[in-house]
Amino acid sequence: MYKKMDDASLEALLEAGIDEFSKKGLDRANINNIAKSANFSVGVIYKYYENKDKFFIACVEHSLRLLEGIMTEILSNEEDIISCISLLIDKLFEESENHANYYVMYNEITSQSCSRYAEELADKIETSTAHIYEGMFERAQKKGQMKTDSDPYMCAFYFDSLLMMLQFSYSCKYYKERMKIFCKEDVFDNPIRTKESFLQFVSGALGLN
Repeated sequence: MYKKMDDASLEALLEAGIDEFSKKGLDRANINNIAKSANFSVGVIYKYYENKDKFFIACVEHSLRLLEGIMTEILSNEEDIISCISLLIDKLFEESENHANYYVMYNEITSQSCSRYAEELADKIETSTAHIYEGMFERAQKKGQMKTDSDPYMCAFYFDSLLMMLQFSYSCKYYKERMKIFCKEDVFDNPIRTKESFLQFVSGALGLN
């Protein structure tokens, strides 16, 4: 008899999946390992998900719900754009500690191993983020918090690209080593300096005040 999953069990299964996909990617990830880690049978997983690829998409959607919730909460409660960006960076550091495997999985998604789902995954991952950041810059312009009249859509793209690289730099081994080369070996000992430098760079580039 199948063990029916409650919400907590389903979350545990998805978290186990994220951990496996972040380590091995979509093609090399093993459903048996995921089932064992979450204390479920493989049969139960396939009862809920048609195949490994469908389960992978579900794992991506699960991780997005948490991260999108964080962004939405910050941007709906903070009126000042610099305060918004500062809190986003704080949360980035926090989530890099608590859910580093989410960011590692996103990095894996950009590889060729997931190219068959590039359009679907880009739509799921980027669309909401793009709208959130576009709205942030549009509001900042209307409130006079930006000295430039730059296209808010392009601003959102450049800003997200910078933030994404910072996410990878605090989560993925290669990008961690890369950051130490550019910013010296002790860069991870002083996240406050990293945040202040990021804010200074973005404020100057976008004319934030």
